[in-house]
Amino acid sequence: MPEPLRDVIAALDARYPPSLAEGWDAVGLVCGDPAEPVHRVLFAVDPTSAVVDEVLETGADLLVTHHPLLLTAVHGVPADDPKGRLVHRLVRAGAALFVAHTNADRAPDHGVNDALAAAVGLTDAVPLEPTAADPRAGLGRVGRLGAPVSLREFAERVAAALPATAGGVRIAGDPDRPVRTVAVCGGSGGSMVDAAVSAGADVLLTSDLKHHAASEVAESSGPALCDVAHFASEWPWLPVAADVLRRDLSGRVEVAVSTRRTDPWTWRTGA
Repeated sequence: MPEPLRDVIAALDARYPPSLAEGWDAVGLVCGDPAEPVHRVLFAVDPTSAVVDEVLETGADLLVTHHPLLLTAVHGVPADDPKGRLVHRLVRAGAALFVAHTNADRAPDHGVNDALAAAVGLTDAVPLEPTAADPRAGLGRVGRLGAPVSLREFAERVAAALPATAGGVRIAGDPDRPVRTVAVCGGSGGSMVDAAVSAGADVLLTSDLKHHAASEVAESSGPALCDVAHFASEWPWLPVAADVLRRDLSGRVEVAVSTRRTDPWTWRTGA
């Protein structure tokens, strides 16, 4: 039996409270009628044309993405605009779009950062930057591995745990450095370097690290750096969120994870 869209949204909001989102963020329902029934939900990192193709091919009634489609202010969504075209395609298909972005980053237990921490084998992970209202919630996570490994072994573990991408896994640090305490931050986590240092992390796993920041850390006695594709660092949340929603709705709605790789980098040359 399907669930009304408003009830599916209520379940998502309960796990990923909109109050946890940054003030600049654009989370929640983008398009769709709250009264319409939802039979099938599809989770994806990005609302791209390939993912919308999958929505239409699979007959999903609701697309839940991590990244917003309309993050900056817009004054219209005409069908001849790339983003407007996606909105029109979804509306014509009777499919809704819902976004859980920085609220999913900060959410405790089943958020983006807990999923990333679990994917690389961390235990007792806690937020690197806790929220004032709830110390269980916040940006990033820091935890410990079950047993120390070399930085080289940790990088191999990351490569095996995350989706393969053209950029692969980039490392700054001695390959033989022992790693036990690990900090992670899904998405662009360059601002979390100081927090990783304060937490005593041996390595920070994140995305989109800039040259100068990486160079400064490499010259200091701070953590090693592990840089992966933005898409790859946030992908582990998808099966976690899908499973949680399925259980929260007692299996009344079919839930799936997109098979489309939405990393914008598609190939590379050279070493």
